[in-house]
Amino acid sequence: FEGIKVADFSWIMVGPTVSRILAEHGATVVRVESHSRPDMCRIQAPFRDFIPGVDRAGLFPTNNTNKYGISLDVSKPSGKKAALKLIEWADIVTDSFIPGTMDKLGLGYEEAKKINPNIIYYSTSSQGQDGPYAKFAAYGAQSAALAGLSLPCGRPDHDPVHLYGAYTDFIAPWYLLVAVIGALDRLRKTGKGMYIDQSQVEAGVTMMAPQILDYSINGRVVDRMGNRDLHAAPHGAYKCQGNDRWITIAVFTEQQWQDFSRAIGEPEWVKSLKFGTLADRKLNEDELDRLVSEWTADKTLEQVMQIMQSAGVPAGIVNKMEDIFNDPQLQHREHFVHLEHKVIGRHAYHNESIRFSKTPPEFKKAGPCLGEDNEYVYKELLGLTDDEIADMYVEGAITTENDLPAVAVF
Repeated sequence: FEGIKVADFSWIMVGPTVSRILAEHGATVVRVESHSRPDMCRIQAPFRDFIPGVDRAGLFPTNNTNKYGISLDVSKPSGKKAALKLIEWADIVTDSFIPGTMDKLGLGYEEAKKINPNIIYYSTSSQGQDGPYAKFAAYGAQSAALAGLSLPCGRPDHDPVHLYGAYTDFIAPWYLLVAVIGALDRLRKTGKGMYIDQSQVEAGVTMMAPQILDYSINGRVVDRMGNRDLHAAPHGAYKCQGNDRWITIAVFTEQQWQDFSRAIGEPEWVKSLKFGTLADRKLNEDELDRLVSEWTADKTLEQVMQIMQSAGVPAGIVNKMEDIFNDPQLQHREHFVHLEHKVIGRHAYHNESIRFSKTPPEFKKAGPCLGEDNEYVYKELLGLTDDEIADMYVEGAITTENDLPAVAVF
């Protein structure tokens, strides 16, 4: 993406994740923010040394590597003028607000197209740009629930539990990235841009394909099963030695059941007719899980995983965060990249899970502090004079720490 220029007005997760990938592969990305309304990722824990601050949160830098960061209030006349100049400079404009927000600011696609006819402009929102629910405000947590992802999660005798994190935020960027790459390919071939409208809920719905098929064909509504699976037993997380240490084991086939039985020493209970077939094991699954738990309880995670995997039975450790950092496979692949942030200091960023042999990602710059690159962007990229920049400060178009609201941190 070298030579591609991105005016990144998006915030939180999905939009910035797409522009981050572009930046890590050569694009010049300018991240537009303001102190008066900081990105939610800037006020969300964890914070460096547990001290809240807009430049101390760990989540924001993770989504914004290699980007230049400016502080700009686009509601001010000179701020809007600078934003339009940035759009004119760009090949791609990003938007992840409630539909209509950028239009109200005079920065929507139709306005952008007037000053930059070949612009690629993507809008990613909870439910798309049109329709009866388009303007419902939502984060990934609500979008995951709307996509049907939350209902199956949890135990059958309890209410649904929320998936970890804002789950659609981890699904939607990759659909959108592919669309942007397609738009760039079209731009190179035809010289024409396009508008891309993404619904994050619809991206999440695709993850429910088996359940949608089951409902459309059989009329069956998916329900909560805890850690269980319709086609496997035992199938779950089982406690091992240590504080809150668990191992997952999944037995799908009769061959795997025989291998599992031999691996644990063929105790008498595995020969019981109650566990003779998958159907029998499903009928007696509570007792089966109890017996498997008794076998794992006095063993270490590594022992159980080694025994199971050596026997050909799928099994894996439920990792804690320290396990992730110490994982030899992740270390070998250099999954964690360490960069120097101006406030946080040296800390870990994710490498990309896909490695291109000819064009690997480059990590040149930690996620920016708010307004960190004002001088470079306004002077070098947009060509503004010192007097123009000074006037923007006077008007409040270039925001500073004095504009920070008394926001709650969490």
